[in-house]
Amino acid sequence: MISLKPPVSEFVATRGTRLHVRRWGPPDAPMLFMLHGWMDISASFQFVVDALAGDWQVIAPDARGFGLSDWPVAEGKSGHYWFQDYLADLDALLDHYAPASLRGEPVNLVGHSMGANVVCLYAGVRPERVRRVVDLEGFGMAKAKAERSPARIAQWLDDLRAPPSLSTYATLDDVAQRLIRTNPRLPMAKARFLAQHWAKLDDTGRYHLLADPAHKMRGPLLYRLDEVMAVWAKVQAKVLHVEALASPTLAMIAANVPIDEFKQRFKAFADWREEIVDHAGHMLHHDQPERVAALIEAFCA
Repeated sequence: MISLKPPVSEFVATRGTRLHVRRWGPPDAPMLFMLHGWMDISASFQFVVDALAGDWQVIAPDARGFGLSDWPVAEGKSGHYWFQDYLADLDALLDHYAPASLRGEPVNLVGHSMGANVVCLYAGVRPERVRRVVDLEGFGMAKAKAERSPARIAQWLDDLRAPPSLSTYATLDDVAQRLIRTNPRLPMAKARFLAQHWAKLDDTGRYHLLADPAHKMRGPLLYRLDEVMAVWAKVQAKVLHVEALASPTLAMIAANVPIDEFKQRFKAFADWREEIVDHAGHMLHHDQPERVAALIEAFCA
């Protein structure tokens, strides 16, 4: 598979961590910042970038602990990844690539899954810096019950004693097949393209994923929906939520809560609208990149 729009690869240092950034498009074009999901990489947006009709400068980092960015937890700096660090990294990347956003020229943020949760929170914490938010399959998490806290902390302590690991693979085609098992809609050509960026040959002759296994560790703190909604309420940007039809991820997170009831949380946003994408799953930017690109461009134009 040949990429229509090759990226430039750059590194930006922030708070002692070096972040890898893929940048597509002319430097004088309007900017789109794209943040990937959990266990993913910035190259994941290649298909959407290729489908963009207009001239955009797309800036997509590998989140800390993923891809070619530093793995600070693996280097022994802490026990697990704190979600707030992703917001701090985004803040630093905007300082680097979009300093004008500090002077009243806000930017467009696009995020998928975990990245969508990052951009939605950031837009509430730094509302003056954000013009538009596109949330691709970002739902937040299930509302946590306080009585779960002792077990959560105990699980965290257990994980610190026995850190998790990730599987390795004999060939890149095995990595591609792993991606297809997660997303059966993914054609082999796309899977092979992603695999070459998602994994690297190690000293043993096997391919390991470019993801710090410490990401599998859950932190000791519960998900506080009331706090999240309080941040969302501060968002001044218009928010576009893009969701797969009959989203299996939404159904999994909502669990026994009716979907309509679960999605009441989005009323916290002052200006929120929704688009549903058919023939797609959670990785809708892989399944329907043309549709996703068109929605992003129309919303951020």
